[in-house]
Amino acid sequence: MAEREIRHHGICTWQPASACEGCPLSGRLKCRFDWGALLHFIALFFGFAIPAIIGAIQGGYGWYLLGWAAYSLIFFELWEGRILCSHCPYYAEDGRVLHCIANYGLFKVWRFHPEPMSKAEKAQLWVGLSILMGFPFPFLLLGRQFAWALVSLWGAGLFFWTLRRYTCSQCVNFSCPLNTVPQELVDEYLRRNPVMGKAWGKAV
Repeated sequence: MAEREIRHHGICTWQPASACEGCPLSGRLKCRFDWGALLHFIALFFGFAIPAIIGAIQGGYGWYLLGWAAYSLIFFELWEGRILCSHCPYYAEDGRVLHCIANYGLFKVWRFHPEPMSKAEKAQLWVGLSILMGFPFPFLLLGRQFAWALVSLWGAGLFFWTLRRYTCSQCVNFSCPLNTVPQELVDEYLRRNPVMGKAWGKAV
């Protein structure tokens, strides 16, 4: 057990489920991988992406979606992986593949960073997300696919609203600018995970 905890940086998210018995955070944080939470995230994103893809193709700009796909790969795998994901307890798992409730399956290029995101990283995240979510809209408008643009815009709004209300309110990537976990739960999780607590400057 001790050796496994060291490999996991001592993060309780990757300790056996039996270690969660009696934990006051159980059921209050999404601190264990759950397929339902992952599928919920994917379904919400598709609610934005699928109308955008259909509209771009119908408007005659389908080939430009290859640029969107290329940017998405770079953003999720390299850029967001460093500025956001590497700070998350899910990233502390052994192995090179990420198993989390959002970016499941990504190759872990970077090392785990237990410290919170910096202001520069948060600013980069907003820039990166703006490009990701805004990429298809010029082509929808140029192709005069206004209805699909509205549906996609509605899907994007629903994605962020639902994510912030039902996922970000329990997510253990506490320094993400979308995170809304109450401070007392953050403090308790950091207390139970000294590697993160020390990096955050909390007494453990």
